[in-house]
Amino acid sequence: MRELAGGEGPGQLVVVATPLGNLGDISRRALALLESADVIYCEDTRHSNKLFSAHAIAVRSRLQSLHEHNEASQCEAIIERVSAGETVVLISDAGTPGISDPGSRVVAAVAAAGLVVTTAPGPSAVIAALSVSGLDTERFVMEGFVARKHGERERLYAQWASEPRTIVFYESPQRLATTLSELAEHFAARRAVVARELTKLHEEVVRGTLEELSAVFSSREVLGEIVVVLEGAGPMPALDEATLRAAIADQLANGMSVRDAVSSVSEELGPSRREAYRIALELRAGQV
Repeated sequence: MRELAGGEGPGQLVVVATPLGNLGDISRRALALLESADVIYCEDTRHSNKLFSAHAIAVRSRLQSLHEHNEASQCEAIIERVSAGETVVLISDAGTPGISDPGSRVVAAVAAAGLVVTTAPGPSAVIAALSVSGLDTERFVMEGFVARKHGERERLYAQWASEPRTIVFYESPQRLATTLSELAEHFAARRAVVARELTKLHEEVVRGTLEELSAVFSSREVLGEIVVVLEGAGPMPALDEATLRAAIADQLANGMSVRDAVSSVSEELGPSRREAYRIALELRAGQV
């Protein structure tokens, strides 16, 4: 199917980024779209009204609520509006819609219907925090909000042990101290940044090792929106074949299948799966 360029055709869905906090952080194009759109879908109409009021934009009953509980049910109505030739704008309370905020389902549905989806890019808490972190920005991964259940968090931390890219995630003020404490237990010397209330009056960016940050935030009240940027794991040390062979042999001796032994050792030691399989098959053949 031919993809349409932004602005082509009578109707379109426009994903518009809005300020994280400072109301001046919005593009002229975004303001023009908010002024001219046939309808604007937003998380909280009361919150969005403040943005419109600050920039003297008339709402004219164009604001419609779209949040995590009704996003799926709104998709059909939005498709109908775009199909009818309307310009539909999608915004969130702050930042870019769809990035740990409602919006991704709508975008997917409108795109699947073969309609135009375009964007007026701008503020994003992920990019803002990353840009001031002082950590590597060439390659990074966004993890959203860390899971609430302890077991799920531990599995995530196990993945981060060998994740070479910079890691960005959101955390609530109430859980920040606990999360930093847990991370410090796993990666005490790894560098991290806690970015709080970015672009707002009480903006704060605290840098240090996880051990240092855990100590800082364990004894103070924390408020506001928080993004944590975590240094990736360093390059894995060269793994000699004897060590790899011994690790796989130990797993096989404990009754693991070749597949499970390879998965376990690859996750723990980081060799290529092809190399681990080769050795595992050799060892299994030797046991027969």
